[in-house]
Amino acid sequence: MKVLLINPPASYEIIGNNPSIIESERGHNPPLGILYIAAYLEKFSDHEISVIDAQAEGLDYGALANRIRDISPDVVGITAMTFTMVDVVRVLRVVKETKPGAYTVIGGPHVFIYPEETLRLRDVDFVVLGEGEMVFKELLDLLENGYVASGIRGVMSKKDLGSIDVAKIRIPLIEDLDRLPHPARHLTPYRKYSSILARRTPVTTLFTSRGCPFRCSFCSRPHLGKKYRARSPENVVEEMEACRAMGIRDFLIYDDTFTVIKERVIRICDLVVSRKLKISWDCRARIDTVDEEMLAVMKKAGCTGIHYGIEAGTRKTLSRLRKDIDLDEAKKVCDATHRQGIRTLNYFMIGSPGENLQDIEKTFETMNWLRADYIHLTVFTPFPGTEIYSDGLKSGIIKEDYWKKFAESPEEGFVPPHWPENFSLEELRELIVKGYKRFYLKPSNMLKIVSGIKSPGELLRKARAGMKVILMR
Repeated sequence: MKVLLINPPASYEIIGNNPSIIESERGHNPPLGILYIAAYLEKFSDHEISVIDAQAEGLDYGALANRIRDISPDVVGITAMTFTMVDVVRVLRVVKETKPGAYTVIGGPHVFIYPEETLRLRDVDFVVLGEGEMVFKELLDLLENGYVASGIRGVMSKKDLGSIDVAKIRIPLIEDLDRLPHPARHLTPYRKYSSILARRTPVTTLFTSRGCPFRCSFCSRPHLGKKYRARSPENVVEEMEACRAMGIRDFLIYDDTFTVIKERVIRICDLVVSRKLKISWDCRARIDTVDEEMLAVMKKAGCTGIHYGIEAGTRKTLSRLRKDIDLDEAKKVCDATHRQGIRTLNYFMIGSPGENLQDIEKTFETMNWLRADYIHLTVFTPFPGTEIYSDGLKSGIIKEDYWKKFAESPEEGFVPPHWPENFSLEELRELIVKGYKRFYLKPSNMLKIVSGIKSPGELLRKARAGMKVILMR
């Protein structure tokens, strides 16, 4: 069968109530979810696999239709995240108009939270609940052999609506991630991927684990579970080597928390050094999982940046978010990171439950106190599937189930709910502008960013971002 996997255009992407400077200049990252599926199908099936990354290729819907027509797929798979659903629905419509006989299959975190709402959308034939590599192959094999695709654990079709307990058909998590082939980057225009935080292009993202063992109330990764599952260090470094052979030297490790197991991090770094990969990479970490010994080893292995989720400048807000970190410890870790010559990107939110103006002012002070090289600042958005969103509905602070209504009918014009307890959305947006300018237009911070630029491409990307800060209103 001809199988086409699509990363939709981003003509209408919901990324919260205020796009951050880092996000708006983030470039394009490979769609690893569908690339894992593509790699699994290439290795374990005879299906003919194609990938269209409409974002990286800059395709509008007319060009996308032409590509679909040329490929003439039998099955089209799309990964759905809630904030990309407007474009997902448009892609589904284009598929059915261009190749009416093609089956459409939707997976991803949005589907896991809203399976029945997704399945009720007009142009959806199947939804996959959970990690899709093995289940999607099983579905394709049945469709190819003319069997009715029912009874597969983890798959729902329209005829299942109203008759299946969704909780019972969700598939178990994949325990041994080393069983999965590395993402099929060769099926994408991988040289086009870039990031404002990278020194060179091309850049690629990398997952070395799945699941998050921490309990933040504002975060949800339901399709990957709370159980932390890690690939072996050898498997991770083999993927880095394969990317290096493709000319990729810069990596963004996109694990929720790369530094969960210290010994594993050190082993990965030791392998990078012993194999003389000469790569650069950033990762995400929690300040309570990092120490100076780990940082020194990471630096030696090419780590150039760490993204720390700080989120707020008061113990009160951190407690409400169940972030469970200490700000004095955050200061020590950020200072230690800088001593090793590793730059920091700190994440913050404003407008969290219970916050007042004094709390937000304290967050702004904390942004500078921690001396980050970059900050990522957004309005707090209670996302679907999170404990805080559920609490807001139960308490009546959030008046209606916005996200469920959006899942039933994804349309342009949707504004994600903020937490309306103490601020209007307009007030929070004005504070975001204040916070960004207060940090990035501080002379010492500007000098630090400029002095760290290593290439003309990096200069151009950061100059664009700087102009956006200056022009923010």
